[in-house]
Amino acid sequence: MSRPRPRPRTPKGQTRLIAFNKPMDVLSQFTDDTHWPGLKRYLDMPGIYPAGRLDRDSEGLLLLTNDGILQARLTDPKSATPKTYFALVEGVPTPEALEALRRGVTLKDGPTRPAQVAQVAEPGWLWPRDPPVRFRKTVPEAWLRLTITEGRNRQVRRMCAHVGLPVLRLIRWSVGPHTVEGIGPGQWKALQP
Repeated sequence: MSRPRPRPRTPKGQTRLIAFNKPMDVLSQFTDDTHWPGLKRYLDMPGIYPAGRLDRDSEGLLLLTNDGILQARLTDPKSATPKTYFALVEGVPTPEALEALRRGVTLKDGPTRPAQVAQVAEPGWLWPRDPPVRFRKTVPEAWLRLTITEGRNRQVRRMCAHVGLPVLRLIRWSVGPHTVEGIGPGQWKALQP
């Protein structure tokens, strides 16, 4: 019986790392589905794949690479890569709600790691929603800046909902040292891996 050949430890050619500003309602996969467009409408780069995912209804930084080792390092929960988000939430954050997020909350899939969280002003770099969304103006809203070191499914949304602050808009600003600064929605730039 022959053993399978080991996979190469590094990709052939130069390692590529791409920062893409994923618009809302775009999937974190290259193929479209029946309702939503995929990444191929924005990126024509064979051999690169998302390093992690960003939900369809979230916006912001999505990293893509052709290096499986780099992809694993960016997404492995053991690496505790910090990911920073700006979340527009419904309601007024109380000190107790913010402290609960800082300690970590217990979700259906177990306790979360503590988050760094602060209430902030609306970001000055914020791009307009396309199409514009009107939220209920009779309910107060606030912006939070949260940094987590996990990447569970819809984690920021679930954590905020757990403390009574439903998320209305969620933008990933950074993954590790890489940010979406200067990249418009639907645009990308090459990064130094």
